[in-house]
Amino acid sequence: MQPLSSTVKNMRRSGIREIMDLAHGVPDVVHLEVGEPGFPTPKHIVEAAHQAAEEGFTKYTPNAGLLSLREQIVSKLAAVNGLSVSVDNVVVTTGAVGGLATALMAVLEPGEEVLVPDPGWPNFEMMVICAAGVSKLYPLSQDNDFVPEIEALEELVTPRSKVVIVNSPSNPTGAVFPAKQVEALVDFASRHDLYLIADEVYEQIVFGVEHVSPGRFDPDGRVIGVHSFSKTYAMTGWRVGYAIASQSVAQFIAKLQEPFFSCASSVSQKAAEAALMGPQDCVIEMRTEYESHRDLAASLLRDAGLSFVTPDGAFYTMVDVSPFNLDSYTFARELLQEAGVAVAPGRTFGPSGEGYVRVSLAPTAEEITEGLERFAAFLRALE
Repeated sequence: MQPLSSTVKNMRRSGIREIMDLAHGVPDVVHLEVGEPGFPTPKHIVEAAHQAAEEGFTKYTPNAGLLSLREQIVSKLAAVNGLSVSVDNVVVTTGAVGGLATALMAVLEPGEEVLVPDPGWPNFEMMVICAAGVSKLYPLSQDNDFVPEIEALEELVTPRSKVVIVNSPSNPTGAVFPAKQVEALVDFASRHDLYLIADEVYEQIVFGVEHVSPGRFDPDGRVIGVHSFSKTYAMTGWRVGYAIASQSVAQFIAKLQEPFFSCASSVSQKAAEAALMGPQDCVIEMRTEYESHRDLAASLLRDAGLSFVTPDGAFYTMVDVSPFNLDSYTFARELLQEAGVAVAPGRTFGPSGEGYVRVSLAPTAEEITEGLERFAAFLRALE
């Protein structure tokens, strides 16, 4: 029989999913490994989807998504992100994952290079591989609050460079890039004629700071912003997101929906409309709760004598486990086996993530407390 795809064979697997699979079926596990909001989808959103399904709104939609939803997205971008776009710049996608993947495919030729954050979400590298590109990791340092340094990016640029990916608020570090640095990143992309793909999935989960969309500083249409309903509205399973791009790039992204997804779920798109048009109290309430989770985790980790990253956004903290002389994968596996706590190994986010584990602050306060108390007890046993 002919061999299977070498591309897929050589693509490294996400360590988040690896730990998640190891935890499956293990009794009494506290799940702090996955970025899964601990809230149900707000009721008015669910009811809108139910009504749409009852009315037979279960057919295909245009590849770029419902015009009515795209119009609501245009309004939201103006009000929340300070962006002035038209419906022709908006493509509704199957989650932000679908938006990021098709954005890369829309702009890359085989062998062209993509500058990818390290530590950064492991799916970035997977998507680059699937788009026949080459990842070049740019390091993010805790000493610089995990904000990209232009000097480090400059050193990586070659004639084959085509795209730089940025992610703020960041998974896994929780860093939120200041406006001045966001503008510098767009300027860097412009000087080197690169596309800048901005993962803005956690845009409304920020704590006392402002999220700044790179599109604000983009006069020539090189920024592709990718957004999602998953985190803001606790809609991870609904699988609906959207990409914002110049009209020419948006047309390519929309074209790519057909061979891979056809379109985002029609019912989910109606749910997304309700999310944007309905009351936004739920967004504020969830953000406030995530901030309290951050403060709770900080108190517990501080009491345990651990060094950790205090996030300004998203809902993760990176905990320094380097003093315990275990690589992050081994640490995560042993913590799961011995203490029944699932966390993500830092190395899965890139070489710069080694020595850390990522702890999700999205579950309930009770789960965070139980998980981190077990975490501390596990560490005491190692000493």
